[in-house]
Amino acid sequence: MRPSRRTIVGATTLLVVVLVWYVATTGLGLVSAGRFPAPSDVESAAAQAFGRGYPDATLFVHVMHSLKLVALGFLVSVVLGVLLGLLMGWNRTAEALINPVFLLLRPIPPLAWIPLAILWLGLGDAAKVLVIFLAAFPPSVISTHAGVRAIGPAIIEAAQMLGTPRTRFVTEVLAPAAAPMIFTGLRLSLQASWTTLVAAELVGSLAGLGYVLNVAQQDLYPGMILVGMGAVGILGAASTALLGFAERRLVGWAQTKGAFA
Repeated sequence: MRPSRRTIVGATTLLVVVLVWYVATTGLGLVSAGRFPAPSDVESAAAQAFGRGYPDATLFVHVMHSLKLVALGFLVSVVLGVLLGLLMGWNRTAEALINPVFLLLRPIPPLAWIPLAILWLGLGDAAKVLVIFLAAFPPSVISTHAGVRAIGPAIIEAAQMLGTPRTRFVTEVLAPAAAPMIFTGLRLSLQASWTTLVAAELVGSLAGLGYVLNVAQQDLYPGMILVGMGAVGILGAASTALLGFAERRLVGWAQTKGAFA
């Protein structure tokens, strides 16, 4: 099976970036190792992280810890966010009651909740999951709400004429019709989960990629900082690709419809 043109272009771009990085640091010495690590420095740091570990565990342990936090925060935000978005999108009374509070809390940056999260839940993982949840929650609500509001009146009227029970209406009409927008919100929520993870783990953590970055910064270890950043980037891209695969399997009909529209 031949690679697609998109894959070839992406791989070429990465190769060019690595080549420029090598020339600027190792080849010509335009950038000092104290400011930005050379590829060899990152390779040594990665070998240490995977081998004897840094600072207190191997990179695999840190990755699994961060994955657990992101998964918990993301899943809770998805369940509650989609349900709330469906409710607000379909029920005008519920929207009138909930939306003012939601609009008031939405502009507050997730990181601003860290002091309260620590006060309520301590320095353990629960506080970090709460912060990740608060970052991932708004996109899922907003996109689901928009998806419900975008449903054509003919679909709703047809379901009502057929006397569809309320539960079946939500699960078989409302949610499937809004599914493309729901998945848009899920992608944004997943991205918010990863971007918030590092900041959440910078406070009171003893494991995780944010902890690795914090200790590496204190140790003035640029190579390890880049290893931690690279791990977050790879995990974020992999989880986004997995979500995209699920979207194609579940709502591929919407993409096909858009291609012929």
